[in-house]
Amino acid sequence: MPSRTKATKAAGGDQALVYNQGTFRNSALVRQQTLSAYLFLLPALIFFCLFVVVPMVMCLVTSFFDYRMGKPMTFVGLAQYFKMFKDPIFLKALKNTFILVIVAVPAVTVFSLWVSSAIYKMHSFSRSFYRCVFYLPVVTGTVAVAVVWKWMFNKYTGILNYILSSLGIIQENISWLGDERTALACIILILFTTSIGQPIVLYIAALGNVDPSLIDAAEVDGANNFQVFWHIKWPQIMPTTLYILVITTINTFQCYALIQLLTSGGPNHATDTIMYYIYYQAFKLNDYGYGDAMGVVLAIIIALLSALQFKVTGSGSTD
Repeated sequence: MPSRTKATKAAGGDQALVYNQGTFRNSALVRQQTLSAYLFLLPALIFFCLFVVVPMVMCLVTSFFDYRMGKPMTFVGLAQYFKMFKDPIFLKALKNTFILVIVAVPAVTVFSLWVSSAIYKMHSFSRSFYRCVFYLPVVTGTVAVAVVWKWMFNKYTGILNYILSSLGIIQENISWLGDERTALACIILILFTTSIGQPIVLYIAALGNVDPSLIDAAEVDGANNFQVFWHIKWPQIMPTTLYILVITTINTFQCYALIQLLTSGGPNHATDTIMYYIYYQAFKLNDYGYGDAMGVVLAIIIALLSALQFKVTGSGSTD
C-alpha cells in the first residue's frame, strides 16, 4: 500500500510538471505571437500616429490661436468658435451640408437596398454584371465624373437642356450649376450617383448571408414577401445598414471635390459645404486657426451623428 501511494504521488507530480511545462510553453508562444503581431503593426501604427493622431492634436491646439501665414501665433481662446457661429457664410455652409446629409444618406441607403434586393434574385452572371455597373462610378476618378456631369449640366451644350427642350418641358436653357435654385440639387444628384456603388455591393453580400431555412419556414407559415423581409432579412442585415449609414454620412459631410470642381461654392455660396469652406479659409485666405476651429466642429458633429446612428440601429437590431 505505501509503495502504491508513493507511485501515485510520483505520477501526480510528473503530470503537474508536464502541465506546468506545457503552460509555460503556451505562455511563451503567446508572447512571441503577440510581439510578432505588434512588430507587423508597427509601420502602420507609426504612420497612423504621424499623419492622423498628431495632425488631429495640432488641429485642436491651433484652433485656439490666431494662426496665419507669415504672422506669429496669438492665443485667442474660444474667439474662433464665437466668430464661426456669427459668420453667415459658415452658417450657410452648415445648412447646405445638413441638407446634403439629410437628403443623400437616406436616399442612398433605401435605393441601394431596393436595387440589391432585385439584383440578388438574378442569376450569378447578371448579378455580377449589375454589381460591376453600379460600382463603376466608385472606382472612376472624381475629376472624370465631375467633367462628365459638368458637360451634361452645361447651359448651352449640355445634354440635359437638349433633352428637356426637345420634349418641350423648358422654353429656355437652364444654367443648372449657375442658378442658386438648382445648383445644390445638382450636387445632391451627382453625390447620389457616386455613392450607391459600395452600398449595393455590401447589401448583396449581406443578403447572401441570410439563413435560407428561416425564409423557407416563414413562407411555409404563410408570410408574404414584406413580412419575410421585415422580420427575417432586415434584422440580419442591420450591421451592414449601420456601416453604410455611418460611412455615407461621413463621406457626405466631407464632400469637397465635387464642390471644388463644379461650382467652387457658388453661385452666391449656394453650394458651400463645411469642408469646402474649411479649405477656402485655410488655404486661400491662410487663416489656419479659423479653419482648424471649423474642422473641430465638423469632427464633433460627425461623432455625435455616428453615435446616434449606432444607438438607433443598435436598439433596432436588439428588438
